[in-house]
Amino acid sequence: MHDAVVSATGLFKPPHRISNEELVESFNAYVERFNAEHAEAIGAGQVAALQPSSTEFIEKASGIKNRYVMEKDGVLDPARMYPRIAARPDDQPSVMAEMAAAAALQACERAGIQPSEIDAVYCASANMQRPYPAMACEIQALLGAKGYGFDMNVACSSATFGIEQAVNAVKAGSARCALVVSPEITSAHLEWRDRDCHFIFGDTCTAVLVQRAQDVEGPAWEVLGTRLATQYSNNIRNNFGFMNRCEDSSWTERDKTFRQEGRKVFKEVVPMAAAHIESHLRDLGLAPGDVRRYWLHQANLGMNQFVIRKLIGAEAGSDVAPIILDEWANTASAGSIIAFHAHSADFQPGELGVICSFGAGYSIGSVVLRRR
Repeated sequence: MHDAVVSATGLFKPPHRISNEELVESFNAYVERFNAEHAEAIGAGQVAALQPSSTEFIEKASGIKNRYVMEKDGVLDPARMYPRIAARPDDQPSVMAEMAAAAALQACERAGIQPSEIDAVYCASANMQRPYPAMACEIQALLGAKGYGFDMNVACSSATFGIEQAVNAVKAGSARCALVVSPEITSAHLEWRDRDCHFIFGDTCTAVLVQRAQDVEGPAWEVLGTRLATQYSNNIRNNFGFMNRCEDSSWTERDKTFRQEGRKVFKEVVPMAAAHIESHLRDLGLAPGDVRRYWLHQANLGMNQFVIRKLIGAEAGSDVAPIILDEWANTASAGSIIAFHAHSADFQPGELGVICSFGAGYSIGSVVLRRR
């Protein structure tokens, strides 16, 4: 058995940003258009009139002020309301693979290694661009990495679940340097025409390198433990997939994009996440107060407020639980890793931190780290 460390992270920022103001303007134009086109049915009570959105509503509901996307014109077009991303020939790199390669190369540079030293690639994401060949295999080829790669999907917990696979592979000796990449094109599976969720998501990709401790000189993060948990729930769901054509259903139907029972999710999964972290720390002989910083899943400010208050009575957005969702929105599995990437450089040797994600499944993953 070998000791495993997180040696570096990388982050890809998409080329476009959408502010709340831009988003509200386009959404309200869509609402006005819809209500005008369906005025007779609305008057007869056959169709419900759509309600406009506002920046105040979005920020109060989520804490989100901005998001980055791969393409914005289609999203902001009231006649379309979803991204316009061109198809690529099979002999060209896919969009997700390009995002992942960019984040991975940044992580390699920060770790001081060559991509060819990677011998395991885990593409851990809420939605894959295609079923096969595995995105991980394409990313491996773009990087010139060795070994093996495979895809995995546990929705918003995919990155932490991927980190456990990487840590276990390095500890067991089946890999010496493992890469976890989480390319998230959430703009493609968000229903931008739904007032309750049109503001939630943003695109990005993160990368995490896990290596044998003996191979890493200088600062790194000792992995004290990982813990995963799942409990089936329908409260966050997306029914898009290859079986749709067999069902004679259309990709435009509402259930083919992200949907959730937000209040139920908050009530059920957030207490589970707090209890999960507390139990994980306790089994490692630690208490919540021993941890300097929590890098939590970045879906909703209220969720993070609940978790951190439950653990130590602090405020999300403080030094102990930094918030990045105001700028990035919910980036699915990448959110907690962005928080770690952006808010970890100031740690001193011996200080502890916890990465925790939670989301659809339900799924919860935690990684306890100590600065080396």
